[in-house]
Formats: sequence, structure tokens, C-alpha cells
Amino acid sequence: MGDFGFIAQWLAGTPLSPRMCREDEMIMVLPQDIKQYIESGLVCQYVDVSGDGQHFEAIIVSALFEGKSRVAQHQLVYRALGDRMREEIHALSMRTLTPAQWAEVEVR
Repeated sequence: MGDFGFIAQWLAGTPLSPRMCREDEMIMVLPQDIKQYIESGLVCQYVDVSGDGQHFEAIIVSALFEGKSRVAQHQLVYRALGDRMREEIHALSMRTLTPAQWAEVEVR
């Protein structure tokens, strides 16, 4: 959009989203954005993401994690996020669980 488009919207009184910025600035990513990115690229039974716009924590439950190492599970999530991990997301801490592991956590 560039500086002029941003200024034109502001002058016109158009409500500006907190995510709008100049092209040379980072777009602020929200926890619900990351949740949507993960869910659109990975079949999940449960996803919860929290964070402050730079550092995020996620709990991800997927049957696709069955029989996979923790590293392989995280790689599935990184694959779902694609280039966003390099371009938009500064830091993501995640806890990956199978549905059986999640059921054990819920019981406690």
C-alpha cells in the first residue's frame, strides 16, 4: 500500500487495523493468525496459541504426531507455517501432543 495509501486512509477517516503498516515495516502477527496458519496446513484436534505479537506459545494436538519424534512433530508444524516462520513470526515455542497424550493432560 505504501505511505500514501496509509495516509490517504487516515485522512479519509477509514478505521485502521493495528496490523496495517508501511511496506518497510513488519506486519504484526496475532495469536489467532498463527492458529489459523497451523490449522490450515495441518489436521489438528486442538490448537491454542498465545503471545504478545513477537513471542508466541502454542499447544498443538494432532493424530499426525503419532509415532513421530518431537523433532519430526515440530517439523510438521513448521511445514504448515511455511515461510511465515522466517518472515512474520519472531519466536514460537510449541508443545506438540498426540490425542492420547492430550487426553492424559486433560484428566490431570
